[in-house]
Amino acid sequence: MSIRAKAESLWNVDILGKNVLAFQRWQAERRPFKSSKWRTDILAEPLRIGARTKELIGLHYLEGRYANGHRPVAWVTSGGPVEILQALGYYVLYPENHGALCGTRRAVVDISTEAENAGYSRDICSYARTDIGSMLSGKTPVGKLPKPDLLLACTNICQTVLSWYRVLAKHFNVPLILIDTPFVYKEAPQHALDYVQKQLEDSIPTSEKVAGKKLEYKKLQQTLQLSKDATELWLEIMGRGKHRPSPISVFDQFIHMAPIVEMRGERVTVDFYARMLKELDERIEKGIGAVKNERKRLLWDNLPIWYRLRYFAEYLGERGISVVASTYTNAWGELAPLIDVNKPLESMAKTYIYPILNRGTQYKLDTMRRMIDEFHLDGAILHSDRSCKPYSIGQVDQRNRLIKEYGVQALLLEADHDDPRAFAEEQVAARLAAFVEMLED
Repeated sequence: MSIRAKAESLWNVDILGKNVLAFQRWQAERRPFKSSKWRTDILAEPLRIGARTKELIGLHYLEGRYANGHRPVAWVTSGGPVEILQALGYYVLYPENHGALCGTRRAVVDISTEAENAGYSRDICSYARTDIGSMLSGKTPVGKLPKPDLLLACTNICQTVLSWYRVLAKHFNVPLILIDTPFVYKEAPQHALDYVQKQLEDSIPTSEKVAGKKLEYKKLQQTLQLSKDATELWLEIMGRGKHRPSPISVFDQFIHMAPIVEMRGERVTVDFYARMLKELDERIEKGIGAVKNERKRLLWDNLPIWYRLRYFAEYLGERGISVVASTYTNAWGELAPLIDVNKPLESMAKTYIYPILNRGTQYKLDTMRRMIDEFHLDGAILHSDRSCKPYSIGQVDQRNRLIKEYGVQALLLEADHDDPRAFAEEQVAARLAAFVEMLED
């Protein structure tokens, strides 16, 4: 460990950065809301927790900027078993979350073009292209990303990560841990769970060697408990959408889901979601809905369209339509009951084999049907994501069955979660208009 790197981190992060970000958050929380862009005639004012979200994300990337030489750094796929690395003191970076941030900042085209100019096809996932483009050029809206000392890829979200992380491993010349999760059609057989657990066990020596320390069993349990607490709170937050009017929309969820993705296993994440849940309960008590004139309620399937969140929120909100449930945000909470701190590796194997993208299309259809019932929904928007093919497969049949068998209107909307070049403005507007008209019939 470099004494200079440790001193720089202490000054720039722990002393200067934390205090500046906390002061900015304090100012934002006390400043009366004013925005010439926010449609307060149709949407409620943004959640107050937004200032704290900004603080957390800012601090997370600031810590990353000064992590090298001070603490081990790991780049991890979004569905990766992060608790082992957290317990070993790694700074963990999720390239997908960085890609989403680039999407909201309208930086994807510039950064992914760097990868495309190097020969990577536009048919590759836009998260991967953005990550590789950032790796090659150093471009990022967060200032600087730390170089990884270790890479961890888990196949429970897609197969793209296999090639993606091999590219990273070759470029940075660092160890790559691969956790292969067999696909689950109905229930995972015991031999598949044993197979994943054995890989988790085998990942520990490499993780320890890079970190320069031994994994403490008690520390792993504590980290896993914090993950469980945070995911249970996140599940409760999404459940508040069952109220009418819903105090939170999925567009709020998309913005505030960052900590549950990239800061699982940290105390600050648990405290953050406890505070957010309290604010939502205050909204419910006051009868405040995310959409002021809520008349229809929808489900969103697949990843968000990061660069058009406000467009969808305002277009639908203006018509009294609140999108209150999402299979995507639900995926980060529904597995909380599987976490057992008394059986860390065994329960981690089960938790990380069961994400929605590692299960059959019938499971996703059943999930949508359950959410339609529980949230009293009138329809669904299925985002056919050009980048995320595992999430989009089967959506034509799922849409048709929602309409014919379950009696709700469903729209299949083609776009890309991160690359605006795959977003056809006029086509989307026309299809949304026709869908809204059908909802009213």
